[in-house]
Amino acid sequence: MAGRVEAGGGWDSTAVLVDGVWLERTARRPDVEPWLRTETRLLPWLAPRLPLPVPVPHVVGEDPLVVRHRVLPGEPLTAPTPAQGALLGRFLRALHATPLPGAVDRGVPGPERNRALRAAALDRFRGPVAALLAPPLREPVAALCDRLAAAPADTLVHGDLNPDHLLVDGAGRLTGVIDWSDSRAGDPAKDLAWALAEAPRGFADALARVYGVTAALADRARDWHRVGPLYTVAFGRDTGDEALVRLGLAEAARLLTAP
Repeated sequence: MAGRVEAGGGWDSTAVLVDGVWLERTARRPDVEPWLRTETRLLPWLAPRLPLPVPVPHVVGEDPLVVRHRVLPGEPLTAPTPAQGALLGRFLRALHATPLPGAVDRGVPGPERNRALRAAALDRFRGPVAALLAPPLREPVAALCDRLAAAPADTLVHGDLNPDHLLVDGAGRLTGVIDWSDSRAGDPAKDLAWALAEAPRGFADALARVYGVTAALADRARDWHRVGPLYTVAFGRDTGDEALVRLGLAEAARLLTAP
């Protein structure tokens, strides 16, 4: 159909660009549809509270479910700067101050639900996922999972904050934060994981200063960063993507053996 261009998508949904203005998303699996519906309730309520734009989707089709939002300008972040880090610190401070009951009322998993989901994932990491790693890495994985099992789940989080989900324009200004399917009542440190563990030092320091990162938050952020590749391994096994499994295992080994 004229005016429709495939725009890829992620692990959970496909995306089509419509008339260069709208992005339409469809679930790759039936279990993803509730997440998309939650975004249509959460993000219109959340957007005015935040210092950066976010998608504001609405339902435009059923069977299959299709949600649509106006395209946010920009491309994924590739060269983080201190100014961007400071703005992201402001953004996360505002997001994490959002009243959690209002978000849960709009469909995001609450603390009890998230703890159950987290426990199931961590049990899997300790067991069949860790079994794929070299034996010396299995004990560190178990210790890592034990620490994260005790992490709080009392804050509205984005849940998957990384450079692919941060948009910038040609002048290097942050223009939006996308991909909210993992939003839930969680640990604020999870949203700090990439920024504090992988981003350039100037970006990380600026974000930490504006946000007010404590030593405890920084420690948990590093733990969330280390566990990230294990989610990749689990997803690769679920979908039969052996290349993704290998990628996740290699990254897990790198992070678990890093100083």
